Amino acid sequence: MKRFLPLIGFALVASLLAFGISYMRNNSMNEVPSPLIGKPAPSFRLPVLNQPERFVSNADLAGKPYLLNVFASWCFACREEHPLLMAEGRSLGIPVVGFNYKDETADATRWLQQFGDPYSVVIVDRDGAIAIDFGVYGAPESFLVDGKGIIRYKQIGPITPDVLAFELKPLLASLKGAAP
Repeated sequence: MKRFLPLIGFALVASLLAFGISYMRNNSMNEVPSPLIGKPAPSFRLPVLNQPERFVSNADLAGKPYLLNVFASWCFACREEHPLLMAEGRSLGIPVVGFNYKDETADATRWLQQFGDPYSVVIVDRDGAIAIDFGVYGAPESFLVDGKGIIRYKQIGPITPDVLAFELKPLLASLKGAAP
C-alpha cells in the first residue's frame, strides 16, 4: 500500500488541476454576480483628483444615470479599456465618473495626461474603503447607476466593444425609456 501513496497523491493533484481548468473554461470571473444589483449604490463622498478641497458624493450624481468606472495608473487591464472609453464614453449620453482606486495623485494625473481623460469628473478612493462598499475586486470595474441611485449593472474587468454594444447600451436605452 505504501508504494501506491505517491500515485494516489499524484492522481488527487491531477484531478484538482483538471477540475480547476474545466471550471475556468466554463466560468468567467467577469460573471461573478454582484449582490448590489438592484440595490442603492453605497453612499460616498470623495475628493476630486487634483482638487482635494472639492468633494463629490452620490447625492451630487443623483437624478440621472451615470457610469462609475474604477481605474488606476498601476492597472494594466485599465489600459485595454481606456481607448474605448475615450472613443465612446461621451457618446453614452451619461456622465462617466472616474473612480481612481488606491493610486497616488501624481501617478493618476500623469496617466490621464498620457492616455486622455474621458471622465466628467474623477474621484479618488486612495485607501479603497469605498471600493470595499461597492464590492470591488480590483480595477477595472464599472457600475451603471440609474437616476434613482440604484446599481443596474456591474462589469468586472475591462469594458469591451461587445460589453458596450450588447450590455451597456441596451441597458441605457431601457433606462432612458423608463425615465419619466
